[in-house]
Amino acid sequence: MPIPTLEGITPKTVSTNRLTTRVLFSGPDDGIPVLLLHGNVSSATWWEDILVSLPEGYRGIAPDQRGFGEADSDAKVDATRGMGDFADDALALLDHLGYEKAHIVGNSLGGMVVWRLLVVAPERFLTATLANPGSPFGFGATRDADGTPATPDFAGSGGGLSNPELIQRLKDGDMSTESDFSPRSALRTLLVKPPFIAEREDELVMAMNATHLGEQDIPGDAEQSANWPHMAPGKWGATNATSPKYASDVNKIVQTDPKPRILWVRGSHDLVVSDTAASDPGFLGQMGLLPGWPGEEQYPPQPMIGQTRNILEKYAAAGGTYTEVVIENTGHVPFIEKPEEFNKAFHSHINK
Repeated sequence: MPIPTLEGITPKTVSTNRLTTRVLFSGPDDGIPVLLLHGNVSSATWWEDILVSLPEGYRGIAPDQRGFGEADSDAKVDATRGMGDFADDALALLDHLGYEKAHIVGNSLGGMVVWRLLVVAPERFLTATLANPGSPFGFGATRDADGTPATPDFAGSGGGLSNPELIQRLKDGDMSTESDFSPRSALRTLLVKPPFIAEREDELVMAMNATHLGEQDIPGDAEQSANWPHMAPGKWGATNATSPKYASDVNKIVQTDPKPRILWVRGSHDLVVSDTAASDPGFLGQMGLLPGWPGEEQYPPQPMIGQTRNILEKYAAAGGTYTEVVIENTGHVPFIEKPEEFNKAFHSHINK
């Protein structure tokens, strides 16, 4: 069943030389392009409020990324390429639509794709906006601001630690709150700051339930490990692709030319990407919620915010520009929780 869209949104099926998927458009056909990339376990639907509120003269473009929504279910994510498949899909979409340059926006997983795009094709982007992006070093299994691995095989990252009840409820298309691990409950408790409830919550949950599931999708495959927490990343699916094992050398951003201006927007109470992230094994072990934790010295919580700031400071020192904006009393998706405040910073950034 198609997910209803807001007035002002035009959904189209677009086939590039890499991927057939649903793309949501807003604004005039000849407007300045703004490409928006969604996060994990979501879809382009999550960007609709931002798409319809773009300034006059801008063309919003939000695809369902590979592995999500109405993207071709036969197109799998090769996790060993990190964000490579997603980045190549984004560039192919811009090429197909005839855009040499665009503004780029990414949330969470989509922010990690932006990190990759800034390494491989910085000349294609007018500006970059990182909305609560995943760490440039990947999710999990790193110990310090420089992204040093906690274990040689990056145990504690990838799809092996995904919550099986959440996966089953996604498979069932669960729209309820009868479990703490239903998609709607996860949205209310993990992704936004309670007691916020989105006006279009049903559509957001429908988008979560449209996630492609399986050993080559979400959660993906996994490898047993002798290192705590005894699960290392596999080779397929978006969650495995976020592992630092497969992250590109993000330090190359420092050497890129040109250097698009970067806006880093984050929610003050983000539980997904933080220095104490709710699903980070290091933090869960520290809190006594994951047994056998080897201790702070061996496996500390991943300093995700510190890692992002580390890279952006190096970027600025090498001649780039970045601005950090913290939106108070919001979680992982401040553009949904406080769209007007998000847009104030975002519109100023792309209008300069």
